[in-house]
Amino acid sequence: MTPLFWAIIILCVVTLLALLVFAGWAGKFTARRLVVIAMLTAVHLVLTLTLTVNLGWMRITFNGLPIILAGLLYGPVGGMVTGILGRFLSDLLTYGITVTTPLWVLPAAVRGLIVGYVAKRMNYSLTKGQMTILIVLSSLIVTTLNTGAIYLDSVIYGYYTYAYVFGAIGTRYVSGIATAIVLALITPPLLRPLERALRETRRE
Repeated sequence: MTPLFWAIIILCVVTLLALLVFAGWAGKFTARRLVVIAMLTAVHLVLTLTLTVNLGWMRITFNGLPIILAGLLYGPVGGMVTGILGRFLSDLLTYGITVTTPLWVLPAAVRGLIVGYVAKRMNYSLTKGQMTILIVLSSLIVTTLNTGAIYLDSVIYGYYTYAYVFGAIGTRYVSGIATAIVLALITPPLLRPLERALRETRRE
């Protein structure tokens, strides 16, 4: 294991701890919120490991759902932390930790941050249409970041080819949009009972 490997791992851990400390200092994480975020992180892990729909050349995944729900419930901090923890743990169990692990964690963190930020700006009162647009836009950003991660990972580990990285970029975006539409359909009916159950929880 190279010094660069450990430097990246230490940086990720320090950044995550700093985020949690800051969030706790700012009063953003109550015990209830930590429990809900832990549960959503666990759901993300289960969905990553078990539920992927392959439709020929198109692949639909559902592991973005818990990150979206965390952002809609608890704003940018809750969404980002759920994305970081969920993706880190799923990568740990499937691929192990590598130098490029932060590249793969980043898209999930950005998804939670964007969804949570917009939800907070809208006072957590998005219409179905607004929610759909938000989920689609965040999915397009995630697809772009994932493509960047594939490119950098392939360059670092020496398996880069233009066809591999960019040849299927259109398919990736179509799959991302299809996934976003499915998530937009199932998010509102899941969000309502969650909000009712957590109604007494003070939002950010």
